[in-house]
Amino acid sequence: MKRTLLLFSTLIFVASCSSSQSKNPSKKFNDVVDFAKTITSSELKDMLFIYASDEFEGRKTGEPGQKKAVNFIKNQYLKIGVPSPLGDNDYFQEIPASYFERSNIQDSENVLAFIKGVEKPDEVIVISSHLDHIGISSNGAINNGADDDGSGTVAMIEIAEAFKEAKKKGNGPKRSILFLHVTGEEIGLFGSRYYADVDPVFPLKNTVANLNIDMIGRIDPKHENKGGYLYLIGSDKLSKELHDISEAVNKKYFNMEFDYTYNDDNDPNRFYYRSDHYNFAKNNIPVIFYFNGTHDDYHRPSDTPDKINYEFLETRTRLIFHTAWELANREERVKLD
Repeated sequence: MKRTLLLFSTLIFVASCSSSQSKNPSKKFNDVVDFAKTITSSELKDMLFIYASDEFEGRKTGEPGQKKAVNFIKNQYLKIGVPSPLGDNDYFQEIPASYFERSNIQDSENVLAFIKGVEKPDEVIVISSHLDHIGISSNGAINNGADDDGSGTVAMIEIAEAFKEAKKKGNGPKRSILFLHVTGEEIGLFGSRYYADVDPVFPLKNTVANLNIDMIGRIDPKHENKGGYLYLIGSDKLSKELHDISEAVNKKYFNMEFDYTYNDDNDPNRFYYRSDHYNFAKNNIPVIFYFNGTHDDYHRPSDTPDKINYEFLETRTRLIFHTAWELANREERVKLD
């Protein structure tokens, strides 16, 4: 009888422990917060002051400054140990001059880096931003493009580093993550169109979602002297589930203001059609476009790195990382309506 009671008590204790552990936040929950903290304003600032410097001559598509830009991006991925899906340290998806349909544009390239999923490697989340800008004005002034889209470029590199750190700690994403830096955005979304229409390195049918980052380092006039915010465009146009996931991630970790003004189908700015996510959306791939709105320095030489709000840039980058993490690690891929 005593032995029976002892066995019964032991079973109750084990069951109680299991129940208690299930109620506690899991190790993975703690890890994702820790990994997000590797995204820092200081590292974003250090990279952006280089990437948006005069040395890069405004990063006009096909020009020497843009070549410096793609090599900078490649070297950052080599530094943090994130490989290319193209193999042999070849991070460049070459795009011939003829593709740009303009006589004055030279050969250019997208930059691709990749973290392979540990459970569902054939399903891919694409995170994108454009690496180019508008170059040098006729009066010789350099358009550095710190916000447009230096902010998105350095954000992607920091997100990649966070995912890499997770994988090093044995907590890699279930699905694969493609970091796609595209060229030719300023002259017509050519780099993303080339990837989607000509040479999708990963089949579009296996592409779960596209998170596109284009200008997330500044504050527009509407939100001056207010708290953290971000414009989201496209999140509900192809997948209500993607929109709901995005909202839930924000509520859980950040609770910043999501402004959907430019998501209105009747918005005259038509931003939904004006950045690289659109070349995924037109192929029925759910998208979110992250955007801080325009400001007086938009497409001017005065868009310089000293004007970036690095605290906001850090928080917005962490938000996008958390959203990508959720999309990469949930059991089922996000559903297309």
